[in-house]
Amino acid sequence: MTLAYNRMGSFDIDLAREHMHLDPAALDVFDLRPDEYDGHMAVASRVPAEELERLDTLIRRALENGKEIYGAYFRIRCRDGSRRWLHTQGRLVRDAEGDPYRVIGVVRDATRELDDAALRTELAETRRRLTGMVRRVTALLARATTVDDVTAALKDTEALSNLGAVSVMLGVVENGRVHTVTEGRLGLYVPELQYTRIDARFPMSEVVRTLRPRYITSREEFRRCFPPLWEHIEQLPVASGAYLPLIVQGRTIGALGLLYSRHGGFTGEERNLLVTLSSSIAQSLQRAMLFEQEHDLAESLQRAMLPHRIPEVAGARIAVRYRAARAGRDIGGDWYDVIPLPGGRVGLMIGDVQGHDTDAAAVMGQLRIVLWAYVSEGHSPATAMTRASTFLHELDTERFATCTYVEVDLSTGGLQIVRAGHLEPMVRRVDGTCAALDTEGGLPLGISNGAERRGGTAYPLTRATLDPGETLLIYTDGLVERPGATLDEGLDRLAAAVRDGPRDTQELADSLGDLVGEHGGGDDMALLLMRRESAPRAR
Repeated sequence: MTLAYNRMGSFDIDLAREHMHLDPAALDVFDLRPDEYDGHMAVASRVPAEELERLDTLIRRALENGKEIYGAYFRIRCRDGSRRWLHTQGRLVRDAEGDPYRVIGVVRDATRELDDAALRTELAETRRRLTGMVRRVTALLARATTVDDVTAALKDTEALSNLGAVSVMLGVVENGRVHTVTEGRLGLYVPELQYTRIDARFPMSEVVRTLRPRYITSREEFRRCFPPLWEHIEQLPVASGAYLPLIVQGRTIGALGLLYSRHGGFTGEERNLLVTLSSSIAQSLQRAMLFEQEHDLAESLQRAMLPHRIPEVAGARIAVRYRAARAGRDIGGDWYDVIPLPGGRVGLMIGDVQGHDTDAAAVMGQLRIVLWAYVSEGHSPATAMTRASTFLHELDTERFATCTYVEVDLSTGGLQIVRAGHLEPMVRRVDGTCAALDTEGGLPLGISNGAERRGGTAYPLTRATLDPGETLLIYTDGLVERPGATLDEGLDRLAAAVRDGPRDTQELADSLGDLVGEHGGGDDMALLLMRRESAPRAR
């Protein structure tokens, strides 16, 4: 306890004579010498008029309400012109008739007390602000599935302002170097600093090496300890910084850097919250990195099961597109294929196996090859689809698949369409109009209705015609389904995009793929476009 808490004196007020006696300790509290005080109650040389008025009002109310005890804080003006907070507590003494005639009490220096109270209020506000920041960033990180999501959460304007930082940096350890993947709001992008060696004199490199946070409290410390960094930040409004390792299971996967315009150190409260924040970021970053790695691996696996090239077909322009959903390691069972057939014919297929996992991709690969084989053997479209359904049913995978198969005679434009629980094909006519083909359909593949056991086919055949210059579109539901929208709305949106899209087949496929990128992405998407040219010459 400091001396300020021991500075306490007593007083005794004679209300009838309007005289106040102060003992030597009380005189010291009022910053008065004995020869400066004549017993006047106002202590005029020290107590400002507004404070006297407040004290008089307080005592008068105590007298009127019959109270015996009162207390109050008030300020005085010291000899050197500074202000000092005092606290007084008095007791009213009354005569036999109940009239007050005397006040006795104590007065003490309360400056440090009120300063500590203000400090506690400030610390509480800081704690509330920092805790709110950690809560907000943690909530944003909980939804992060990519490294970009993590960096977006760190650059959140509200979080940065609550943290008091002017910039944030995130570094990821890659091949013995620290790769800085975000540079916050100060525009501190320097190509030479994007990749730094772990043994270099940079704060991020240091915390990765030592696995310990580093707090920098002045510009001088930046200059002295990290010269390679100082030459890039000397002109920026940066006076301090906090760098923390991002550790998961005892291994450093990156580093977090925060820059501040303020001078000075970091309180224990701030350091604890920053360590908590860095731990949450480390977990989210590792999860996002694993999601991206696993998704890229799964997507490569799925692409390996799709045709490596689309054959050129005389009399037709064909374009295919595939877009994977960005959902962690999940992959789907969307597929497409183009099968050249004898007699100027070509088979077009597209399908989607139920589920989003490696099993779905494996079933997709088998089903595509089986259907390709049945068609290539010369089976009719309906028979090939029926046999593919039986094959999937007998795999005993509890999976089903939707599929559309179209066989096109390019010399006549005749279409034979078989549909297994899939969306109807769409055609853009020569005049630019676009509509779905009214096509009969059957059950999804893998769901038997017994027709194949009776020697028949499970799928009806629909015939149509595609004139020269017209474009056929078959696709999976990822192209049209949107959260919060009906299927009909999605089909109308697709029809409008096809109608207003480019004439060129490849350009139209790109345009439709971009449509998914703008509005979807929750499911895989595959599409196949074929524009019929003039009839090929007979061989």
